Amino acid sequence: MKRLNRILGGLFGVACGDALGATLEFLSEEEGRKTYGYLKDIIGRGHWKLKPGEVTDDTMMTLCVAGGIIENPENPIESIGNRFIKWYNSDPKDIGMTCELSIKRYIETGDWREASLYVHNLSKGRTAGNGTIMRCIPIALYYKECNKIANITRLQSKMTHYDEKAADACIIYNTIVYKYLTGEDKEKAIKEVVGSSEEYKNVINIKKRELIPSGYVVDTLRCALWCLMNNSNLEDTICEAANLCGDADTVGAVAGGLAGVYYGYDSIPKRWKDKIVVKDKLIDIGKKISSHPY
Repeated sequence: MKRLNRILGGLFGVACGDALGATLEFLSEEEGRKTYGYLKDIIGRGHWKLKPGEVTDDTMMTLCVAGGIIENPENPIESIGNRFIKWYNSDPKDIGMTCELSIKRYIETGDWREASLYVHNLSKGRTAGNGTIMRCIPIALYYKECNKIANITRLQSKMTHYDEKAADACIIYNTIVYKYLTGEDKEKAIKEVVGSSEEYKNVINIKKRELIPSGYVVDTLRCALWCLMNNSNLEDTICEAANLCGDADTVGAVAGGLAGVYYGYDSIPKRWKDKIVVKDKLIDIGKKISSHPY
């Protein structure tokens, strides 16, 4: 499979999982089934009253990360941050509390580390949310060296989420993405990367009823990995992830990113791709990443 196919797969996988899952966000699984059945189409609506194909902060912050990397690949954090601020000032419908507070604090202080530490203390240490794993995939798609991927992945996570668990989850996720870019086996890559990690080592053996689709980054990544391993194509992977409900847009986006890189852009249903409002931006970013590997 061509590299561009996997890159676009990852970006559109995030967006499609986000757009599908956003309809079900904040609902319990029972409420989701009662209102929408088993959702397989991108219809908008939901808590944010979205138009079909409209995306949330998951995709928009992913675009910010990608744009910052392309502008300054050697040291992208400032460029990423500038894009976060521009997006924040556009008054988005959906923005996670930790991200919002950290961006606000950065605008006041000009220091991302101080900003994320401030929010960490303000929230009494509750900054292990999924607001950084949802946006980090462009790093693994762009860079070719594992150490570079891990370093920048950690730095971008620390911009808003001070907790190490958030950064560690991002690195696990992006390392798996990197392995899929090189054509590694789906389950083998997960086992190699997860290893003996206490949080994720048993994800292969857990039952669906044990999944918790919450905003806690460990829960999100466990849900995404389980859905990827227990389905044989992209559409079923994303649908299963989103229909867990709860923090459905981010669980769907994270699962979609993994599935998109593994199965490729061509595997994404046309009825989904055509609806994504920012599809042209995603295609442009994907082509730039593909043509300028670092």
